[in-house]
Amino acid sequence: MIDMSIASPTTSGSNILSVRDLSVCYYLIDGPVVTAVDDVSVDIARGETLGLVGESGSGKSTLGRTIMKLLPASARITSGRIYFEGEDLTDKSEKEMRKIRGKEISAIFQDPTSSLNPSIKIGEQVAEAIRFHQDTSSKDNIKKSVVSILQKVGIHDAHRRYSNYPYEFSVGMRQRIMIAIALVTSPKLIIADEPTSSVDVSTQAQILELMKQLHSEFNFSCLFITHNMGVASEMCDKIAIMYAGKIMEYGDKLSVLTNPEHPYTSGLMKSIPPLHEDVDELHVIRGDTVDLTNPPAGCRFHPRCDHATEICTRNSPELVKTELGSMVACFHRLQ
Repeated sequence: MIDMSIASPTTSGSNILSVRDLSVCYYLIDGPVVTAVDDVSVDIARGETLGLVGESGSGKSTLGRTIMKLLPASARITSGRIYFEGEDLTDKSEKEMRKIRGKEISAIFQDPTSSLNPSIKIGEQVAEAIRFHQDTSSKDNIKKSVVSILQKVGIHDAHRRYSNYPYEFSVGMRQRIMIAIALVTSPKLIIADEPTSSVDVSTQAQILELMKQLHSEFNFSCLFITHNMGVASEMCDKIAIMYAGKIMEYGDKLSVLTNPEHPYTSGLMKSIPPLHEDVDELHVIRGDTVDLTNPPAGCRFHPRCDHATEICTRNSPELVKTELGSMVACFHRLQ
């Protein structure tokens, strides 16, 4: 677990979110228990963006959904705590979470096509959070707020397009509408789950630039979930590398990206093709991702690691602070 010399989540005024020793399990019908998030601890400071990076199936989205208490019926928090603004969310009821979700904490999901209701006008969908959390607002004021946020996210002619349906927009424009829904109540924390994975590269660049502008204006904190190290380097202040439900490396963006100390982080960095030189073959992390229904003993990454020794097959390394300032869970750090 993270070195608890970090300020206590119940007393620190700098952290808007503190996750402590969190584990989340999926209980499969007539099957094994899958631990998707395993003893995870992270902090997000006020106004900070934490990038959560890893391959598909590493537990990133489960962690994001757990923070919002949006887990499916088959999933349970089995241990740990989630502190938001010093308040413990872990045992809050659904009724209590509804007062926080969409107002204090909002989400941008990766697929706007499935997230938007095709039969409801986009203005009404953006207005829903205002009506739920600010029921004293007049109809005219609600529409003004919606048009304003649609303009901020780059929807041109927002007064007219307020009455359009999702199918009348491109995928990129629909993602902008999802961002508007997340920001319309000026939340303090945004969970952005692969917000550009469904769009092409040029549209991705536009949306990332938009999110940076909105972050500067609204000063929200953000958990930015991605598998793309390049996106994480552009958008985030700190980075946590996640693999098979565990945090492998965690620290300041510059330290993690320029001096990776975990072999998995190093492998991810080497897998990025160089921009200014031709290569015949890309670096590949050998082996397959972990089957969480039957994870290996010891370090989860050891079957794919070129530096693994016998201790890695028996013991699970703790996340400890290194001389470079990052937190790393490895018996054979690279620095």
